Amino acid sequence: MTDPPTNIRALQADQILEVTWPGERIDRIPYRLLRAECPCASCRDEWTGQRTLDPASIRPDLKLTGMENIGTYAIQLTFSDGHATGIYSWDLLYDYGLHQEQMWQLYLKRLEEAGVSREPGPAPFEQRPKSK
Repeated sequence: MTDPPTNIRALQADQILEVTWPGERIDRIPYRLLRAECPCASCRDEWTGQRTLDPASIRPDLKLTGMENIGTYAIQLTFSDGHATGIYSWDLLYDYGLHQEQMWQLYLKRLEEAGVSREPGPAPFEQRPKSK
């Protein structure tokens, strides 16, 4: 069993959940990936593990609106689309952090197969000249 993180922060402007693990490893997991890989029964078939969530339904401007500890083993995330039933154990978050690049590529492939093109999310704030 994975030790609990030492810190978890929601970086809203970047749409990233930052998880700091003992030993100082830091994972930065995009909200859209967390939502696409939600482990709850309404997003995955309980028997086969197949995703039932339509990847096109995940908006690029997705935000995290809540985060609650579940005992000492997990967190429950609430997203701006109203979804709040996913429980992300420390083991699961650790695994997502290790494999997020491959998971993100699979998510993009599922979008492509669904015929949906989505931008990766909002661009970081850029300094713009003041208007006159």
